[in-house]
Amino acid sequence: MLSSLSKLTDVQIEEVRRLEAELGKTLLSFSGYDVIAANLSEAELSRVRELEKKIGTVLIALDPKSVSGV
Repeated sequence: MLSSLSKLTDVQIEEVRRLEAELGKTLLSFSGYDVIAANLSEAELSRVRELEKKIGTVLIALDPKSVSGV
């Protein structure tokens, strides 16, 4: 299972914003996706880690068969 920020409609975003205003808190919306991690060689994993360090984020390699609809 992989979670990422949700793709919300304009109406849903407005509902979240109203609740944020009411609570005085920032809310984030996450959705879960059933995906399979790809098997990487050591060389591939090294390249992914290098890019993670360069851009300051976490990257996850997914099996192409599991990403339709993500």
